[in-house]
Amino acid sequence: MAGMTSTLNDTILETRQLSKNFKGFVAVSQVDLNIRRGTIHALIGPNGAGKTTCFNLLTKFLEPSSGKILYNGIDITAEAPAQVARRGIVRSFQISAVFPHLSVLDNVRIALQRPMGNSAHFWKSDRILDTLTPRAMALLTDVGLETQARRLAVELPYGQKRALEIATTLALDPELLLLDEPTQGMGHEDVDHVMALIQRVSAQRTTLMVEHNMKVVAGISDRITVLARGSVLAEGSYAEIASHPDVVAAYMGSKANLARAGIA
Repeated sequence: MAGMTSTLNDTILETRQLSKNFKGFVAVSQVDLNIRRGTIHALIGPNGAGKTTCFNLLTKFLEPSSGKILYNGIDITAEAPAQVARRGIVRSFQISAVFPHLSVLDNVRIALQRPMGNSAHFWKSDRILDTLTPRAMALLTDVGLETQARRLAVELPYGQKRALEIATTLALDPELLLLDEPTQGMGHEDVDHVMALIQRVSAQRTTLMVEHNMKVVAGISDRITVLARGSVLAEGSYAEIASHPDVVAAYMGSKANLARAGIA
């Protein structure tokens, strides 16, 4: 699990009655989340449960219809996405978002320029890029890509592209890392690699992830929140949510269906 130890009251992110309506459709309904510092927290649920909408609310890509978002005890509900990112909440998207025809190293060096305000001029300053190489190589080592530094991103296999995306996300030095379906579309070998990678990069930070693969959820999550129809259905350890009667009912009410979903 994550490497840091949290105290009972050490909450990094909290939502209070967080809700989002789209022209009468309730996508997220009165969600209370409590994310403990230094943990890996998974957000799971059937398709359409509101997981991605919840992520969009936390990163302010969507404005809540009602409720509050607190980060390190500060109300960030009204803040813009850039303000939220500067506070240390950084999201890795479901679809790999890297520059495919730049090198692996240049992808990370460009990401390192964002906090410096130079990213819009990255093509003009080899000198600035060169000063960032040691830090970029350290990040590539963290995600196991140090030997691929000169390779074009487009040439990487899928699992390594996701590792590169995580490296570019870590370049922003997030305190809270949000991962959206980090193992989607991967084979077993890549899933195992990314599981280990998430554990490694979570050692000094907090991670909140949306994930469908229950092997990943069971293997690395400290705590799990189950969403269904936009509301919190259950929360607890993997063993607790797997035996929770409401979770059983949400997954068609049978052990066989739970097993197919990877929960039982």
